[in-house]
Amino acid sequence: MMAEPDELRFQNSEPRIHQTAKLKGVKLGRFAEVGERVILRDVTMGDFSYLERNSEGIYADIGKFCSIASNVRINALEHPMERVTTHKVSYRPNEFFRFQGVDFDFRARRQAKRVSIGHDVWIGHGAVIMPGISIGNGAVIGANAVVTKNVAPYMIVAGNPARVIRPRFSADIAERLMALAWWDWPATTIFDAISDIQSLSIEDFLVKWER
Repeated sequence: MMAEPDELRFQNSEPRIHQTAKLKGVKLGRFAEVGERVILRDVTMGDFSYLERNSEGIYADIGKFCSIASNVRINALEHPMERVTTHKVSYRPNEFFRFQGVDFDFRARRQAKRVSIGHDVWIGHGAVIMPGISIGNGAVIGANAVVTKNVAPYMIVAGNPARVIRPRFSADIAERLMALAWWDWPATTIFDAISDIQSLSIEDFLVKWER
């Protein structure tokens, strides 16, 4: 039996952006989704990843197949605590006064602290990711967690500040998944693997698809 042509197997791969979302300097991959009232600035997001309503992100790189719940804050705003005031009057005085420009040194400081989120990361409702944080592939961030330290691949973290709860898989399984890098497969291969993703144990899936 001949396989169906791609145009019949796949939905439109163009990113889906809700009309209420606000994006500036954003690059989205195929099948990516941006929900209601999401605000993104200087963010890249890979194929199949999505952000639910009311989430915000700035200066961040998000991998493929990431599931980001509502009310998540990626790269929470930093204020200059070492100055006389933490108020934005010190770095965006132009919002209040004429002849006073943006503090570009402070902006550069913020831009240098990009957040990096790997592939297949699940970020729960209301989580906050602080500046400069790196989250590894396959990690899970619990609801309302405040992530202040880097998260290793396939670790589950939760709390404020976020702490490791447990690994998602054994170290051996995690290493094999990292080597498999299924998130980089062509969409046609992922299409063919869906039934196995749904029905096979993680061990059996790896045995079948490690080629």
